[in-house]
Amino acid sequence: MAADPFDLNLRHLRALLYIAEKGSITAAADSVSLSQPALTQGLAKLERQFGYTMFERRSGGMVPTPMGAIVIERTRAALDHLSHATKGLSAVFQYPERLMTMTQLRAFLALVEAGGFAAAAQSSGMSQTAVHRAVGDLEHMIGGQLVERRGRAVWLNPSGKRLARGARLAVAEIIAAVADLGFDSGGEQIAFGALPLSRPYLVPTAMARMANSHPHAAFKVLEGSWRELVEPLRDGEIDMIVGALRPFEIADLYQMPLYEDRLVIAAGSRHPLAGVAEPTLEQLASYRWIVPPANSPLREQWQRLFDGAPLPPTPVECGSVMIIGRLLTEGDFLTLLSPDQVALQIRSGLLTQIGAPLEHSRRVMGITTRRSWRPTATQHHFLECLEQVATVMRSSTAQPEQRGTGWV
Repeated sequence: MAADPFDLNLRHLRALLYIAEKGSITAAADSVSLSQPALTQGLAKLERQFGYTMFERRSGGMVPTPMGAIVIERTRAALDHLSHATKGLSAVFQYPERLMTMTQLRAFLALVEAGGFAAAAQSSGMSQTAVHRAVGDLEHMIGGQLVERRGRAVWLNPSGKRLARGARLAVAEIIAAVADLGFDSGGEQIAFGALPLSRPYLVPTAMARMANSHPHAAFKVLEGSWRELVEPLRDGEIDMIVGALRPFEIADLYQMPLYEDRLVIAAGSRHPLAGVAEPTLEQLASYRWIVPPANSPLREQWQRLFDGAPLPPTPVECGSVMIIGRLLTEGDFLTLLSPDQVALQIRSGLLTQIGAPLEHSRRVMGITTRRSWRPTATQHHFLECLEQVATVMRSSTAQPEQRGTGWV
């Protein structure tokens, strides 16, 4: 198998769909503007690259083999991404994606990642002249610019961003086809984004399970807020976001719930309210609070806690659990966090939970993916690991330390 999906020929891949549809190389050759001998040679090359026969030659026509069906399905999804990205984008060609080559996409995506032609040439193994030419050819097909040149750096304009997303998703489907065929070139990468509430327990526990069962699997983890991760998800840079789900439907994204999380009030273990089972609002409001950033969901939950009552002093606004934990141990501050975010400090005796988890603070934790995404076997297994960890969390009590010592 070709280790690099960019070594494949887009026209030959497109021809696979026509061969499957029409059951004939002759009919497919007309559809992709290739001669029958050229398409026969192209199909043979694809079969060598993938390491499998794509079709069975029968009296009634050509029928996809099981491995061929995998490649055809992923190829169809890849070309659909390119088609969607270029629909209505070109004023020159009706179907510009049919003219594009993998070499051009390689150069363009390298430029997108590197931010400059020289760096793109170095990362792609192409000459700088070849990168310029490839991007120029794409711009000719579109009939307009894809990037804005500012000195040595380049910036994507709206057309460039649209094409980059489609190209990245298309390439991801081809890579997924390779994974579906069972090739192992050093470990399939699982790329996902981790929201704050998933980082202390859910994500690392699932990753540990995955590493034990699939030691060759590799991970790429992006940390950030929802706003910082949702566009990388749409672009195909990551394939899922793990953390608190949005309380509304999103047209192009699918949200899979895993379990409910309830917030707790946390303080240093020597805080005057430590050990108070049911503190009153007056007691809670008499101490200084560390609050999350304004307009964040957690800030809204904190405001609801004092709904209708005077707000306590809030000298610190901070979203870093590491900084918050240190402040709690050094002063009489209070804060609102997920139990998992402070589980280690509570177990070690540095921090304590004040009162019971807040009933009104239920948030659904889960996984967000693109609706068009179809996981490979390895990715599917990681989803199962996340579900297994969530099952433990659903069955546990509100006290995180009762989940067992294995995760500490």
